[in-house]
Amino acid sequence: QKVRAEVLEHLEHLALVDFRDSEGVERLQRAIQFADQLHEVNTDGVEPMDSVLEDRCLYLREDDVTEGNCTKELLKNAREKVEEYFVAPPGIVLLIK
Repeated sequence: QKVRAEVLEHLEHLALVDFRDSEGVERLQRAIQFADQLHEVNTDGVEPMDSVLEDRCLYLREDDVTEGNCTKELLKNAREKVEEYFVAPPGIVLLIK
């Protein structure tokens, strides 16, 4: 099945990936065909799961902030940065209108 142009545009915006070349569109169509196989599975009467570990009691820990204000230290890990921001890896295309 063909992917409509407006769907491609929306996916490009969400994923920050450029689908303008035929290879990108073909890759997307293969992914959609693969995911469409899920429609063949009969899920009648199957309750949705909250977690794959539903048979266990999951405990949440307290969210206590113990560190902070370490921007300079974190930016040392960046391959490339602009001002105080990480630069997106090559291949990600920003699609700003």
